[in-house]
Amino acid sequence: MRDEGENRPAHASIRAADENCAAHPSSLTPRPSAQAVLPQPSRRIEVVAAILINESGQFLLAQRPVGKAYAGYWEFPGGKVERGETAHEALGRELHEELGIHVVTAYPWLTRDHDYAHAAVRLHFYRVLKWAGELQGREQQDFAWQTSGDINVAPLLPANGPILRALELPSIYGISCAGEFGRTIFMQKLERALRGGLRLIQVREKQLNADDLRTFADEVITVSRRYGARVVLNGPTGIAGQVHADGLHLTSRQLMSAARRPACSWCGASCHNVEELERARELGLDFVVLGPVNMTPSHPNAVPLGWPRFSQLIRDYPLPVYALGGMRAADLTQAWKAGAHGIAMMRAAWKETAIDPDRAYR
Repeated sequence: MRDEGENRPAHASIRAADENCAAHPSSLTPRPSAQAVLPQPSRRIEVVAAILINESGQFLLAQRPVGKAYAGYWEFPGGKVERGETAHEALGRELHEELGIHVVTAYPWLTRDHDYAHAAVRLHFYRVLKWAGELQGREQQDFAWQTSGDINVAPLLPANGPILRALELPSIYGISCAGEFGRTIFMQKLERALRGGLRLIQVREKQLNADDLRTFADEVITVSRRYGARVVLNGPTGIAGQVHADGLHLTSRQLMSAARRPACSWCGASCHNVEELERARELGLDFVVLGPVNMTPSHPNAVPLGWPRFSQLIRDYPLPVYALGGMRAADLTQAWKAGAHGIAMMRAAWKETAIDPDRAYR
């Protein structure tokens, strides 16, 4: 990719993204000179960046060649959108020019802004799941397949921190519903889902009092940790800390009343409109769920967004978004097409056929 950077959203009604969510070692990124004069954001260069994901779930990083800004730094392949091109067209052209491949399947993902001393860029990230041709460094650049949470190349371009963190999130987000199934049956379904590849769970049991929620969450976390899954709590912050949850999931009411991001490793929130999406960005959250996309039994009176409105709301949004509301595993591809990171499921997450690891956990 020709230029990259630190992020803020390009959504028509969403302002620039807060970089507090960039969780990457500062030693891997260059610090601009105190004398550097940053370019005006109004003159941003439109850039595309590709997250090529192979069948093992690894993604590709390429090293910038000698003679370019930040030579030797590692980045996601891509480059500048030329006049008259769409971002998708630029993606195909750049990957052919740089790596000799032809894009077959690519989905829009995140859009983030970054200000370098030499340029202000707007980065349109795409997840590329299928391509034709053999990878080759046509610019004599090196490239390497990497695994989320285990990056072994350095240094990285400054904008990569939030992207690498987002790539740690799986495509399926399971939401508990022990109140509907019964606790014993739910725990059996949870373990089966974990064996099938589920790696992100929200404990959401509004019918439980504090003591019972603490006990239930502790049980879910104990089982989930055996499979390397993360568990976030939709409930009091204090309980999340007591049971050592991986983070919190804020209700929309908690989101809008929060003065700052909660002090936890991972934090998501429920959103239903532009204002809530904007607030999540301002707080520097790690991800959001947006819905309901379809009709759902849990909110029978809610007017569904539908896929066109869902896609419009998250266009050029900087945070990973899970589609929520009446989701089934079969909706995952549609969610990707709409720009979502994945889907959040309550009842459907616990069905025997809900999870297809070959599709959902790349």
